[in-house]
Amino acid sequence: MLSIVILTYNSQKHIEACLDSVFRQKTADIEVVVVDNASSDKTKEIIKGHYPRVKLIENPKNFGASKARNQGIECSSAEWILSLDSDVVLGDGFIEKFEAAWQLLTDDIGMIQPQVLMEDGKTIYSQGIHLTALRRFHDLNQGKTKDFTGGSSEKIIGPCSAAAFYRRSMLDKLKEKTGYFDERFFFLVEDVDLAWRAKRAGWKVLFDSQVVCTHVGNSSGTDKKLRQYLCFRNRYWMIAKNEDFWERGRVYALSMPYELARGLSLAVFNKYFWRKF
Repeated sequence: MLSIVILTYNSQKHIEACLDSVFRQKTADIEVVVVDNASSDKTKEIIKGHYPRVKLIENPKNFGASKARNQGIECSSAEWILSLDSDVVLGDGFIEKFEAAWQLLTDDIGMIQPQVLMEDGKTIYSQGIHLTALRRFHDLNQGKTKDFTGGSSEKIIGPCSAAAFYRRSMLDKLKEKTGYFDERFFFLVEDVDLAWRAKRAGWKVLFDSQVVCTHVGNSSGTDKKLRQYLCFRNRYWMIAKNEDFWERGRVYALSMPYELARGLSLAVFNKYFWRKF
């Protein structure tokens, strides 16, 4: 069995295409959990009216992506969990190809990164999260054509949680007081943090270019300034959690001029800098 955990927040434009692509897959052995973060549009009505197989969790307010993913994981039961954003559409044979891959995996592989394309189906959105020496991160090969062959498991630290497979036994061993995904992050960078913790614990990630889906990206219309602030803050939290003392000092020292300027700019011009999330 595969558990599929989907996050929704004002997702009425995309949730039908997402769920239709899930239930079109040639496998009956799935469970689907949707966690809704208090959508104010018709997302919940669409799910209740058209998808009786979906287990729907309705949050009273927007708890953020980290907590919502954790809720979905807690309510699921399979050994492998597929994390999806609501604007992801699975390609033909997505789950079949995953099942063929996981049966050949070694026990130390706890994460699988599929080939995630942009909405046009021609351009790469993510081949996994690449973490640099200065602890900056980006989606590997984003913007390149889908035929680009530069993706590899060795170049990434973990999968992009918009479409990511996680082994439950790995998640159980990594779980903190703040959840599988660190709920203090609210959203953004939580998947990088989880992947880093997994790597430190000896787990590996596999990139599989044959397992393909498309992703719109930021379809909920999150404020750009909020994304900027959370990326800045959560990156520092992630480094503080995962890096040893001396390496943390090196990273801070080398990036200090840029980070000070960026932090000052956010403090002055970004309204979210002084808010609590």
